[in-house]
Amino acid sequence: MQEALYIGIDLGTSAVKLLLMNAAGEIKNVVSREYPLFFPHPGWSEQNPADWYSETIEGLKELTKEVDKTAVAGISFGGQMHGLVILDENDEVIRPAILWNDGRTTQETDYLNNEIGKEKLSALTANIAFAGFTAPKILWVRDKEPENFARIRKIMLPKDYLCYRLTGVFSTDVSDASGMLLLDVKNRTWSEEMCEICGITQEQLPRLYESYEAVGNVRREIAEELGFTDHVVVAAGAGDNAAAAVGTGTVGDGQCNISLGTSGTIFISSQNFGVDQNNALHSFDHADGHYHLMGCMLSAASCNKWWMDEILGTKDYAQEQEAIAKLGDNHVYFLPYLMGERSPHNDPNARATFIGMTMDTTRADMTQAVLEGVVFGLRDSFEVAKSLGIAIERTKICGGGAKSPLWRKMVANILNIEVDVPASEEGPSMGGAMLAMVACGAYPSVEAAAEAIVKVVGTEKPDPELAAKYEARYQKFRRIYPACKPVFAALD
Repeated sequence: MQEALYIGIDLGTSAVKLLLMNAAGEIKNVVSREYPLFFPHPGWSEQNPADWYSETIEGLKELTKEVDKTAVAGISFGGQMHGLVILDENDEVIRPAILWNDGRTTQETDYLNNEIGKEKLSALTANIAFAGFTAPKILWVRDKEPENFARIRKIMLPKDYLCYRLTGVFSTDVSDASGMLLLDVKNRTWSEEMCEICGITQEQLPRLYESYEAVGNVRREIAEELGFTDHVVVAAGAGDNAAAAVGTGTVGDGQCNISLGTSGTIFISSQNFGVDQNNALHSFDHADGHYHLMGCMLSAASCNKWWMDEILGTKDYAQEQEAIAKLGDNHVYFLPYLMGERSPHNDPNARATFIGMTMDTTRADMTQAVLEGVVFGLRDSFEVAKSLGIAIERTKICGGGAKSPLWRKMVANILNIEVDVPASEEGPSMGGAMLAMVACGAYPSVEAAAEAIVKVVGTEKPDPELAAKYEARYQKFRRIYPACKPVFAALD
């Protein structure tokens, strides 16, 4: 009998990553294809959806060139969240997609939080407005580009554009839709009142699915181009963090996953709906059919990439980390707010800052400060979760930064929890493939797929002495942002 194969497509900010695996979890191939990112104004971040599609199609051809293409049974997605993709009546993209890390919507975010009101937003959507969310972007287009706003017939998220091109079905899933500020998260339905606030109709929004539900099949002409059969199932997929959580087995109740990707997240799965009183954490629907809380910092591994590529001028990240000798003793601190910050500060004006340098500060000290600053930023969200009575004793970890043993050690000791390393570091693409398996009936549920497929190959345990040092350093770190906040606002 022919072995069925499943594809996970992770539509990231810098590249699309495609993974091919069988139902047993054996990865057959992984392909990555980059596309450009545009910064037309300071703080703006855009991409061309056509680039996503063309690189995905070429990536699918490369991914399956060595296998029987007719064995491909299902495809699904993990995707960068919050991006605004708008199409006209001819299904043409109206303007470049405004991405999750775009900071142009300060005025619109303030309007939603202060005039509509945080309490009302939380009641309608379980969340307050953040500059990166989709609803403020819709308001920005309405107010700043009214001629484009008038042409809108379809509003979708980045991965949903891929799904639409592949299937012709206008769809999204509840986990990704949770980050639009248009979804009634508790009841998994569009909020009519939020649509009215943004000046749009529900007809302009896609049909909602659970992440593991089939939305359709690959269109015949695309299947022929790729060499697939015309009955390849396409599942709705999930936002990248929910997909990564599936790929690391962070499903069910009380599980935790930390992602050190372009952005950094702490993700806590829950059987039950819940909201923290200050809305410092996002309350979203999960890809397993339940719920999750998530803290998201806008710059994580991207801080290290910026420091290495742009400032130090090196691609040898490992060599730079080898010079770091004394964990817990660094006198330099780094605020990791290169693109402003989301969780828990919700401050688009926040900026990256080094503090504490002296004449004996070394290159290694500053590299260490960048790595530590990212984890201290994650700790801020971790503290909010603890304040809700959530006891987290261990976490999974994924993302490009998770490949660094030093960074994993920092996570274990700064958060003072055990860090489990999954056998696969593929995160969202693996989660996407697993969602496709459920849609195709290979597993009865997301939890069953995770239990069968996800394996842990190592655990980083905190060292009590080092954790105590980092506890003292974190208490100093958490005082820096409040002191700098009025300066950041003045700089803007």
